[in-house]
This record gives sequence, structure tokens and C-alpha cells, in this order.
Amino acid sequence: MKKNDNIKPVTIVIPCRNEKKFISKVLDNVLEQDYPSDKLEVIVVDGDSDDGTAGIIKNYSEKYSQIKYLNNPQKIVPFALNKAIKKATGDIIVRMDAHSEYPLNYISKLAEGLENYDCENIGGVWITEPTNSSIKAKAIAVATSHPFGIGNAHYRLGVEKPRQVDTVPFGCYRKEVFDMIGLFDEELARNQDDEFNARLIKNNGKIFLLPDVKIRYFARESFTKTAKMFYQYGLYKPLVNLKVGQPATLRQFAPPALVLFIIVFGIGSFFSKIVFFTFIAGLLTYGVTDVIVSALVTVKNNKGVTFFVYLKYIFPLIHISYGWGYLKGIFRFYIFRKKIHHSKIKINR
Repeated sequence: MKKNDNIKPVTIVIPCRNEKKFISKVLDNVLEQDYPSDKLEVIVVDGDSDDGTAGIIKNYSEKYSQIKYLNNPQKIVPFALNKAIKKATGDIIVRMDAHSEYPLNYISKLAEGLENYDCENIGGVWITEPTNSSIKAKAIAVATSHPFGIGNAHYRLGVEKPRQVDTVPFGCYRKEVFDMIGLFDEELARNQDDEFNARLIKNNGKIFLLPDVKIRYFARESFTKTAKMFYQYGLYKPLVNLKVGQPATLRQFAPPALVLFIIVFGIGSFFSKIVFFTFIAGLLTYGVTDVIVSALVTVKNNKGVTFFVYLKYIFPLIHISYGWGYLKGIFRFYIFRKKIHHSKIKINR
């Protein structure tokens, strides 16, 4: 690393809610970083947790001067991010998630990357891992990191060399970026980073992905939490597209197209034999693809029948949850022009 006097101060921002299982691990992870501690500020913004998370954060803040606690009564991530950014004293803002584990050179590699690639935002690759050792948790982790499950997002699938991308997980930003294009959009309970990064690119900003910076991200441990998370991602994506003024990438249209096909051709099959056979053929095509992919992934991971059965169920769960949310988002934001009421939204963690 450079001499301490030439190292830029960094503010780490960690939004969280009900992360009792993970918050101590991520804070220890931050404290162990190889970046000089006198150049680090850590702002943890808790969204009115009711599981004891806030107490853990306060204990750390009393023990370590660089860790600061903020409360976020709105409970939604963009409010937490904006509160912390307004308080930040660092020249670089690094967003981190409590549900992840980071390499010990994470901050130094990203800060160095900002300079080397002359970009406004830089991030690492997600390595999705199970929350526990159960077969179900392992299957969820694999499905949520496979192209058939989540498309071709580079940060999920990995890249061979540093490359310019449209988004990265969490992100490491130059602080002046927020003065230039504003803060995170507080209407977006999900996908606020997608909208911000799209806005950044529209203002000639560059985003880079580093393949040698790997983030261990812990997937949700249950079908219900996984379904809710992807439903919420789908629900807010049309609003992101509306705000950015650009259509979604092709990969984002696949799940809503599947759900729309099921609804339209499912109803139409009662009135037409041609529609009925088309409906059956479509379902069989998707089902066979699901079975083949699940089988290949099971063999590749050297797993058994139970893993295969879980995987075969999780893929359509992801697609239908995201697709149904996306279609509802189109009606809510494009057709009915409804506003967001955060008090009615329960964000799944």
C-alpha cells in the first residue's frame, strides 16, 4: 500500500435490519481489513431491528471509535444509505452488506481500483454460499447463482479480467459522485443500486468489476424468503426502468414473459384447442429444460436426489416470483401510476 499520508479516507456504509446472525461477523470482518484503521469510518444504519441487532452495533461503537451507529426508522435501505452518506467524512464511500463476508484486502483493492481504472464505482464478484449446511440451503445458493436461475449478470457469474459493467454488488464510489448526480432514490425499497448506477452511466460515469475481489454472499435459507426477495426485485424493476427512461435488459423480460404465458394461454386453453396444445407444449418445454438443467447441476455438484428435487423446484420459484412481481410493477407504476407507501412494505431480509 501507499504511504499512510497518501491514502484516502474511506467511509464504509452498512445498512441493516434484523441481522443478529451476521452483524458481528461483518463488523469483525471490517475491523480486520488491511486498510489503515485511522483512515476508516464505519457507519452502521439499523432499520429499527427487533432482534437485538441494534444493541450489538452500539456495543461495537462504544468499543471502537471508528464505528458509528445510526437509526433508520423508515427501515428501507435507500434511507439508510442516504443518512450515512450525508454523515460520511471519507473521500470514498463503500457500501457493504451485513449478509456477506469480504476478503481482508477488500477496501484496499477497491480504493486502488478506483484510481487504476479511473472510474466512479467499482466492485467485486459475488460468490453465493448457503446460509447453513442443509441440502435445501445449498440448493438455494446454487440456483441463485446459476445462469438458468438469474440470467447473465457478470457479478454473479464471474469474469476473467477487469471489465466495465452496468452494475456491481454494493459498490465503492468516489464521494463526489453523490454531489454530481444526487443520492439513492428513496422510492426504491429494492433495486436502488441499479437505478443509481444507471443514472451514473447516463452522466458519463464508469463502473468496473474486479474478478479477483470475491464477496461471499449468503443466500436466503428458505423457499419463502427466496420467493419474497425475488418478488420484490421484480416489483421494483419497472419503476427503475421508468425513472431511468430506458427499457430493461432482455434477461429481465424472461420471467414476466413466462408468467404472462401461463396466465394468458392457461385461460385461453379453455376456449381453444390450439391454445391448449400450445400451452401444454410451452409448459413441457420449460419443465423439461428445468429437469435437464437441474440434473446437470446436480451431477456437476456431486449431489443426490433430494438436492435435484429442491433445485427443480427453486428455479421456477425464482422465475415465477420475479415475473409476477414484475407484472404487478408494470400495472402499479406504468398503468395506475401509484406512489410508494413504505409503511405498507415489508422488506424480506
